[in-house]
Amino acid sequence: MKDEREKWARVRIVMIGTLFGLLFLGVVGRAFYLQILQHEEMIKKAEKQHQRIIPLTPARGAIMDRNGTPLAVSLEMDSCYAEPRNIQDINGTAQVLAPFLGISKRDILHKFSTNRNFVWLERRLAPDLAARIKNLKLHGIGFSPESKRFYPNVEVAANVVGFTGLDPNGLEGIELKYDSVILGNTGYLVTERDALGRNIAIDDALVKKSEPGKNIILTLDKNIQYIAEKELAKAVTESGAKNGMALVMEPNTGKVLAMANYPSFNPNSFSHYAQSLLRNRVVADSFEPGSTFKVFLISAALEEKIVKPTDVFNCENGRYTIADRTIHDTHSYSSLSVADILKYSSNIGAAKIGSRLGDERLFRYLRSFGFGERTGIDLPGESPGNLRDKRRWYGVDLATISFGQGVSASAIQLATAISTVANGGILMKPYIVERIVDDKGQEVQKFDPQVMRRVISEDTARKVTKMMESVTTNGGTGLNAAVEGYLVAGKTGTAQKADPVTHGYSATKRTASFIGFIPADKPKLTIFVVIDEPKTSPYGGVVAAPAFREIALKTLCYLKIPPQGEISKTPKVVEAKQAVPPPQDEMSEEGASLDSMAEGEVMPNFQGMSMRRVLQVMEKRSLNIRLMGSGRAMEQNPPPGQKIRGTDEVWIKFTPSA
Repeated sequence: MKDEREKWARVRIVMIGTLFGLLFLGVVGRAFYLQILQHEEMIKKAEKQHQRIIPLTPARGAIMDRNGTPLAVSLEMDSCYAEPRNIQDINGTAQVLAPFLGISKRDILHKFSTNRNFVWLERRLAPDLAARIKNLKLHGIGFSPESKRFYPNVEVAANVVGFTGLDPNGLEGIELKYDSVILGNTGYLVTERDALGRNIAIDDALVKKSEPGKNIILTLDKNIQYIAEKELAKAVTESGAKNGMALVMEPNTGKVLAMANYPSFNPNSFSHYAQSLLRNRVVADSFEPGSTFKVFLISAALEEKIVKPTDVFNCENGRYTIADRTIHDTHSYSSLSVADILKYSSNIGAAKIGSRLGDERLFRYLRSFGFGERTGIDLPGESPGNLRDKRRWYGVDLATISFGQGVSASAIQLATAISTVANGGILMKPYIVERIVDDKGQEVQKFDPQVMRRVISEDTARKVTKMMESVTTNGGTGLNAAVEGYLVAGKTGTAQKADPVTHGYSATKRTASFIGFIPADKPKLTIFVVIDEPKTSPYGGVVAAPAFREIALKTLCYLKIPPQGEISKTPKVVEAKQAVPPPQDEMSEEGASLDSMAEGEVMPNFQGMSMRRVLQVMEKRSLNIRLMGSGRAMEQNPPPGQKIRGTDEVWIKFTPSA
């Protein structure tokens, strides 16, 4: 009996020992699995529990014109955040911060009361304001560097460059089209948390700075852009028009040198403007081209050898009926040659040439010139225009399309098509980005001129050019576009606008335009000016041609392209105001105190300030001022203390320190 009890005791000891042994092996196995096999995964989980990662705004690359002048830059600024669990005196901290941040104490307390461990208080503070808050040394209040997009030339090329949001993702223009290229790598801020989730070691938070994106070099020339914008604004204002567009490009390469819209906007404060002002109408809007289309009609007819420049057509004394429609000419003509039909812009003559050419051939040539499809320019929102398939042309359509009605095109399409005539018959793809470089200046990608196709022969192009030259001579509709000392080949355009109410053409609204190239014998520039709904005159030769002349003359002067003959006076070369260079690293406190400046729309005293300091004041006061030169502020307009009116030219001139 005793032996059985001892035997059973031994069995129980073995069973318990085996059980403990198995449990021990299980613990060891689990520990091996977690500590060895899952080591990396456990480390990551531990870091997630003890660290909080806050993404930082990536720095965007710069956008520059072809000469390297900055059109869009990123400035590094401090953003203020709070970690509520680390704030010792929530009420007192909110009381202190409220006047600095310009928000109420109640709003700050509301942010502090959220369940989040991290909350932004104010993004992208002015440097002096950030420094003053830092000096308070408040517990639980920290700062993170972020970049802010700044457009130093204000409205110059605004519709082309575009703008960014707070993210900062591109929302329009080049900023949108090349967003993934310009946008750098996101940085981050890391904060430590204890077992209860409270943030610790705020002063030693690890920050990985954002890496800058690539820089974009445009084909635009800021000075030519400024000339185009200035003359376009003058033409729109003087004619009482609704808006306007101007485009300057190289006919032989397709490079866009200037692309102007008026009215425009300030991309530094784009949210204050109507949506209609933010789009680039040169590529996004299409309109009936009117008589400028006659150039392409006659080019097709000459190429098909169905007419010669000297062929004469009966222009019916200004009144011609086709089907149920009557076509009119502005002036009555009995008979005109093909060359004179272009010179005097006869709709009846164009309709008869179109009838001889036929709808199939006209449609084929218009498509070959690029109408009815996008040009492929590297800008967002391009309109393809509207060129109906020839199978949908009825009755009078062939006649009206021959002189530019019943069809629509964008300004970039028309300028590209007219450049085909200028360069000898080859359609070039327009482009606006020349190079992409990294932050060290190394070239990443280069864009070269791209030939699309041959549209007409060199001989036809020469004949059409010769006829277009007559448009700007005595008797021609484009005499106001003539530039002294240079041959100009061009064409006026006046088109009725569609009335959305009557679904017909408006009796009063017109689109007036002038398109051409200069010098006509060796074209360097294609220029297109469009004036929408002018009040003083509906004719392109009256309201658009003078703007063409001024843009051409000043641009040729700027590019140092000599005249072909004597000129009576030297034109004044207009150069754009110098772009604002990015602020330097150092920050100084010289100049007038901000506290002493007058409140409201009053010009502060900038005398003696550095450009860095001026930028700070502009940021704080939400002022848009054109800056010229470099060094310290010596002159300004309006004078200090004077109210800034909407019509004033507001500028500061800097002079290098001695």
